[in-house]
This record gives sequence, C-alpha cells and structure tokens, in this order.
Amino acid sequence: MSRIFISLDTTSNSLGANELAAWFARNHADVDVVRTGSRGMFWLEPMVEVETANGRVAYGPLSTKELAEAVDQGLLQGSEQPSSYLGDIEQHPYFASQQRLTFGRVGLVNPMSVDSYIQHDGYQGLANAIVKGDQAIIDDVKASGLRGRGGAAFPTGIKWQTVADCAADQKYIVCNADEGDSGTFADRMLMEGDPLSLIEGMTIAGIAVGATKGYIYLREEYPQAYKILNAAINDAKAKNWLGDQIQGSAYSFDIEVRLGAQAYICGEETSLLNSLEGKRGEVRAKPPLPAIEGFLGKPTVVNNVISLASVPTILAKGGDYYESFGMGRSKGTMTFQLAGNLKQTGLVELAFGITLKELLTTYADGSYSGRPLKAVQVGGPLGAYLPESQWDTPMDYESFMAIDAMVGHGGIVAFDDTVDMGEQARFSMEFCVAESCGKCTPCRIGSTRGVEVIDKIRSGDNPDQNKELLADLCDTMFYGSLCAMGGMTPYPVRSAMNHFEADFDKKEVH
Repeated sequence: MSRIFISLDTTSNSLGANELAAWFARNHADVDVVRTGSRGMFWLEPMVEVETANGRVAYGPLSTKELAEAVDQGLLQGSEQPSSYLGDIEQHPYFASQQRLTFGRVGLVNPMSVDSYIQHDGYQGLANAIVKGDQAIIDDVKASGLRGRGGAAFPTGIKWQTVADCAADQKYIVCNADEGDSGTFADRMLMEGDPLSLIEGMTIAGIAVGATKGYIYLREEYPQAYKILNAAINDAKAKNWLGDQIQGSAYSFDIEVRLGAQAYICGEETSLLNSLEGKRGEVRAKPPLPAIEGFLGKPTVVNNVISLASVPTILAKGGDYYESFGMGRSKGTMTFQLAGNLKQTGLVELAFGITLKELLTTYADGSYSGRPLKAVQVGGPLGAYLPESQWDTPMDYESFMAIDAMVGHGGIVAFDDTVDMGEQARFSMEFCVAESCGKCTPCRIGSTRGVEVIDKIRSGDNPDQNKELLADLCDTMFYGSLCAMGGMTPYPVRSAMNHFEADFDKKEVH
C-alpha cells in the first residue's frame, strides 16, 4: 500500500489540503493518507509527500484536477514527470539551511499519536527530566540561555526558579497560546503539527517547579488546534505520559485546554490569568508577579508555546547544546514567520543572528508584487516599521533594542513601495483604541487622541505643532502605560514618523 502525507495545518487546509485528502479517499482507497503538520512552505501548499524506498518525494502546489493528472504520471511511485515535482522537500534550499530544533518533527509525525512522537525521538527530554529532578532541570534551562519567545524575552530559567522557590500547596503551568500578533502563526503551526512537544515541555516545567496542573490558554479562533491538542492530550494520558505517577515515577501532571476570550489584550500574561479565572480580561498591576501570585493567587509559570516546546530539546540534548546556537544573549533558535507582500511566505527556524535582509531575500525571495519593498514590521502590531537602511540588523533581542525595535514573537510583515506609512501609523493607534483593556489612562485615552492628532497632521492642520504633540503623546504612553499594549504602541508610530515622515504630509484624512 502506498503511503502519502498531507498537511492538516489550518493554512494548508485553507489552500485545499482537505480536498486532496478527500480525493484520495474517493479514488484511491488503497492509499494510506497520513495527515501531518505543514513544512511551513505555504507558497507550495497544498503539498503531497509520497513515501518511497529513497525517502519522501514531494509535489506541490496541487489542485484536485492537477492531482489526478499527477497520479496518472506516476506521483504514487515518486516519478519526476509531474510538473509539480519538488523532490525531497528537506533538500529544498528554503528548508535545507534551517536549524529546526523546535520544529524538527513538524511535517513528519502524526500529531495526535504518542507512538509516532516517540518514533521521532519524542519524550526523551521528559524521561531525562524524571531522572534528574527539579533543580537539575532548571539548571539545564538556565544553561541553555532560553528566553521567552512570546515577545518579552525574559530568561525562562529565572522565571522557573522563582516559582520553584515559592512555598505553596499548589502551583500551575500556564501556556499562553493566545497568538494574536499580525503575521504570526508559529504557535498554531506547532500545536497543529507537533502538539506533544508542547505537552512534554509543560510536563517538564511542572516537574521542575512542583506544579501538578497545567492550562493551555488557546486562542478561540484556532478550532483545528483545539481539536488536535485535546486528541494529543488524551493519547498522552492513555500512554501514561500525563496523569498520575507518569511512567511509574513519583511525578504527576495534568493539562487542560481553555479557549480564550477573542481579545488581543489577553496575550498579556496578567490579563490572560484574569480571563482564565473567568474574570474580565484586564491587566493587573505588578507586583506581585505571576510567578509569585498568579493563577488563583498561586505561584504560576506563564510561558509562550514556543518557549515551552523548546524545552524537550534542551532536556534531551543538554543546555550546552541549545546554547551553542545564536549570538550574544540571544541563544537557541527563533521561528521567523514571513508574511505580507512576499513571494515565499512561511515559517523559517534559524539561530539568532541572521539579518532581516537575508530573510527577505534568501527565504522570502522578495516581494509578491514584484515592486521594491519599502517597510517591514517585525514583532507584531506593536513592532517598529523598519526602512531598508535597517534591514542589515542581526535578528537578536539586543540588536533590535538598539534601533528601538523588537524581535517579539518573530512575525515579519512586509510592505512594498505603494504603502502609505502615515496610514499605517494611524492604524497602530486605532488598533490600540480597539484592543486596550481600558484600565489605564495613557493607553485608553492616549491612543484615541493619537488617532485624532495623526488625522490633523495628515489634513495639514498645524502639522509641525501636531507632530511635536504626537511625539509627546508617544512619550506619555511609553512611560505611563500599565502594560505593553499602550507602552509599545509608540514603537510603530515613532518609527513611521522617523523614517517615513513624508507620508504624513499628504492632504488626506481617514
């Protein structure tokens, strides 16, 4: 029986992957169709990989009409004749040069099967963690240099140590899977393609800090991830990799998936905890930190999906191994997500240090429109807009901070030379108006005034004075806001003003 692999990733399905799988079910019942995660090369989806004696052979992008012809031309035998022939996808230039530590199994495993996960070296980290015990696990995570991949980049080992050192009758692990930044999809891809790496990472975290319960706070707009996560959790429980006395050890840990509140602000950890407790998604003042008083007032580790999913590699191969990737204080790999006006969109996992220009040229292959790229926003809707003069900056936390930008969650959204950066700056303020929790005045009122001031500048109403007022307003929001929602909205506005000031001089209003 022939075996083929088709992605069940949400993006792949939106491009027709489900239709390809259904076509095989109708026309070739003798073919074993395995649904896996996406390889992250979305311009080639939907893709079919065929298992041959010489490894997998890929074809894509394919429609059902093209698929029928490709099968007649020998697709199921790995023939080079179909025009959609790609060969071994892992040898494709886009893929071969990547350093897939966290995403190494995505596209290979059946995401809902523990047996498939173990066949691809899964659960080695947890097995080591059970033997090592709590402090040794934390020491490994500290040695790895792993920092939060959700945007704040706080050292993961330090956060875990804080929770471990707290005396409490109950502690929690909370995974922030409320991925809301524009141009980001790494969390979703991981949860749909290799959810057991997240489950394993959370379990290791539980052992490290003395927590027995974990929650995945999942963005409600991710129904496919919800279904896959729950199936993977159930299989992990059935195989005793979750639950009481894991693999006969003294450690117990369980995980529950909770759906989010469809609010961008719930990506902020304290707002998330309020929502998880059934309260309004509103930012809490800090201190106390969630590591000391978090979910239900108990010590809580709050980490992003990619942060937790990176932990199994660290425990399987050692902190020194993970630390050997990257540069400066930015250790390990980052999942860069290429979106916007780009020819080759998708996910790239590489060690910190590659430049933005390399990502845009080598991997994204320039703009989709064929026009020159003008600006790139890195780090989501609160990230700075970077002009071409800054694209040689290494992608690491400190280098980006030095140019008043942020790597954030690794989302990269590109714009060609037709973009109106004055309008983009206005959108940043308008986004803050819509998504602010409303608790603090600089964010709630500052963003509303920001929209008004930008409209005045663009209509020619005392532009010089209003530009000065906009700069002062950004300072107030930056220094006075309770959280990053208001505190970082000035990043895109200031960068648009500093690098694309001419776009503000148009006599236009929204």
